[in-house]
Amino acid sequence: MTCFISILINDVCLLLAVAFFTLLERKVLGYIQLRKGPNKVGYMGLFQPFADAIKLFSKERVQLLSMNYLFFMFSPIFSLFLTLLLWFLIPVWKSSFIFSFFGVFLFLCVSSLSVYSTLFAGWSSNSKYALLGALRAVAQTISYEVSMVLTLFSCLIVVGSFSFFYYGEIQNFLFFNFFLLSPIFVVWLITVLAETNRAPFDFAEGESELVSGFNIEYGGGSFALLFLAEYGSILVMGVFSSILFFGGLGFFFVCIFFSGLISFFILWVRGSFPRMRYDRLMLLTWKGFLPFSLFFFFFSIAVCWGV
Repeated sequence: MTCFISILINDVCLLLAVAFFTLLERKVLGYIQLRKGPNKVGYMGLFQPFADAIKLFSKERVQLLSMNYLFFMFSPIFSLFLTLLLWFLIPVWKSSFIFSFFGVFLFLCVSSLSVYSTLFAGWSSNSKYALLGALRAVAQTISYEVSMVLTLFSCLIVVGSFSFFYYGEIQNFLFFNFFLLSPIFVVWLITVLAETNRAPFDFAEGESELVSGFNIEYGGGSFALLFLAEYGSILVMGVFSSILFFGGLGFFFVCIFFSGLISFFILWVRGSFPRMRYDRLMLLTWKGFLPFSLFFFFFSIAVCWGV
């Protein structure tokens, strides 16, 4: 019972963090574009996320004539479930030792399942724009997962553990993973942008040619669930990036600081760079990141096991 309550509190905290993270994004983009952003609902716009949530969940649900109803309604729920499951894998409590002992493998397994929610959402909508966006997202996610796995394995070779507890506690104020693996950290950051479908790699939601991408037929509560899943995955990847390269689990505020810094970097990139061409995106991972991360993986094995 205590474990269930702690999981529930943990997930509620993530949803609240997502709400204010969307406000932060709109503020950051506003100031980048020399405007204010939301500042009318409540003090400095603090209640804007709650107003948006009430608006979305109170809208009438539109049922398409030719959609696959089961998969159409299941996809947003499954997407949010995977994000909450990833959040649960963050080693905050020692009681979750069973999950954290193989935390790296569980992280890879759960994060790779997000492809299915996007694919089902685009296919079940029975729209050519949604299907094209879903196919783009699937190809992009699978391609960048290869370099992400090799990058993660480089960290695993250096630290020598599958547990995120060990990554977090061994690096307190040392950040040796960041200094030793700084080239691969750049690859990891760009891969995180591609994995979370964020600009300049947001081809699954390319407004200029796909209207809204794989979620074009979603509205109201279903769109809100997809929205929560997307922004929740950004925060989750920020926390895992902080644990892998900066540690800080022994000093919790260090982990929070670097997680916030990486999440802010993702917002900053969106306001600074235009969308890439799709063929260049795929060439970047297959001809750039894959050879480099593979070389660094074998280099890490040679250095760590040779010593």
